[in-house]
Amino acid sequence: MTPTLSGRIQSRLFLLATVGLVWTLALTPLLPRGFAPLGVAHTGTLSALVLVALLGTLLWEPLYHLLQQFRWEKDWPAIIILFQGVPEGVLVYLVLLHRLELPVQPGAFAVRFSTTWLLVFVFLHGPLRVPFLRWRFRGGRSI
Repeated sequence: MTPTLSGRIQSRLFLLATVGLVWTLALTPLLPRGFAPLGVAHTGTLSALVLVALLGTLLWEPLYHLLQQFRWEKDWPAIIILFQGVPEGVLVYLVLLHRLELPVQPGAFAVRFSTTWLLVFVFLHGPLRVPFLRWRFRGGRSI
């Protein structure tokens, strides 16, 4: 069963609120932040996580869902799902830098975003399927 749009959005929000949040809180103190205090670093990384959730829910997931309708099986191969993080990461970085005007170091952002994206991807295609056996049969919806 191919995940529905609401299932993809629910899965994204669930994984970002659990795996993404825990990983962001654990990784932020280890990232280079220059002379910025840890609170400012947490503000930047948590803002990026919230932006990924908001922009993904409002912009990316509907766009990916629309593009999927042109595919025969109405789903993406896993490698394309993994590489969907590249344009999302670029957009989130630009929004953080130019709209929110938060001090974001490109290297630290790349490490945090790419590792978070990879962990969410791995949990989506692996451990998430163990406790939620019927997840795929309900189109990815939790409710």
